[in-house]
Amino acid sequence: MDVAKVKESIRKLKETSSKRKFTQSFDLVIALKGINLKKPEEQLDLFVPLHFGRGKPVKICAFVGPELKEEAGKVCDTTVFVDDFERFRKDKKALRKLANDHAFFIAQANIMPKVAAAFGKVLGTRGKMPNPKAGCVVPPKTNLQPLYDRLQKTANVKAKTQLAAQVWIGREDQSEDEVADNIMTVVNAVLQKLPQERENIKDIALKLSMGKPIKLEL
Repeated sequence: MDVAKVKESIRKLKETSSKRKFTQSFDLVIALKGINLKKPEEQLDLFVPLHFGRGKPVKICAFVGPELKEEAGKVCDTTVFVDDFERFRKDKKALRKLANDHAFFIAQANIMPKVAAAFGKVLGTRGKMPNPKAGCVVPPKTNLQPLYDRLQKTANVKAKTQLAAQVWIGREDQSEDEVADNIMTVVNAVLQKLPQERENIKDIALKLSMGKPIKLEL
């Protein structure tokens, strides 16, 4: 993938997009082929560390016991203490709002069974359960700031039920260099995961939130 052509596509999308009353996001859409998503080993569920953020902070929630209550309260956007799990389990509206408002969830390892019982049904269907692959299941004594900072620059690329992965990659008010770098980083990570690399990619497109996609050359 030629970074100069990627930047040209970013510029074209910015120039041709109708002005909105909000700042649009860039979404990268990777269409796949020649893989069997019924095989777990061929599904995509990658947590890709980016060199740059995506133009807007993401909200992170922590499920904690007494050991991490103070630390999580200082670092995370929302902290749910273990004693409050039952309240969320009974209040489906509050639980759905919690799921929708946060990009990542961190959990203290020794209370994971309680997290799964209270939040698993809603977070699981959204692919947002605390994931060890992202480092989101932590020991009871942990400095959460490095994890919080890393998740701000982490893209979760998923293709489990459909032969396509769509991921938020940046915003239109970001520099072209940053958005292009994020695109290159995600595409390279996906290529490394696919069994036949380029042969498993049908096409790649970039779009703004309210705009039409433009294809990128691989």
